[in-house]
Amino acid sequence: MAIKITHTKPEFEDERGYITRLVNDDSLKLRAVLYITSKKGTQRANHYHKHDYHYVYCLSGKFRYSEKDMNKPNSNTESVILEPGDLVLSKPMIAHSMEFLEDTVFLAFTTETRDQDHYESDTVRLKVAPDGK
Repeated sequence: MAIKITHTKPEFEDERGYITRLVNDDSLKLRAVLYITSKKGTQRANHYHKHDYHYVYCLSGKFRYSEKDMNKPNSNTESVILEPGDLVLSKPMIAHSMEFLEDTVFLAFTTETRDQDHYESDTVRLKVAPDGK
């Protein structure tokens, strides 16, 4: 399992600015978009979802994003560094964590609703250690 980072680039640019396509995937129905801020030295996630897919797009800052495949208990944890313009897809049954190396702002585009009861029933919390088992 290799974490696939998409390094986004403008597809169209003129005197008004540019347009970058972040998500263009007919196979996933997006249900929520979250704007999330995180302080340097903090962590988020440390869980996996039973059903939810979500894209994570870094607007500013820098963070270590780690994943572990929960369908393969002996799999290793993999980590990458995300910076502004980077996009990654978190899939169901893939544990993920985020360690913020700088104050960071990111967007999360989710396929499941984010009302608290539904979110909690789809989320399994655990500790994901970067780069290891």
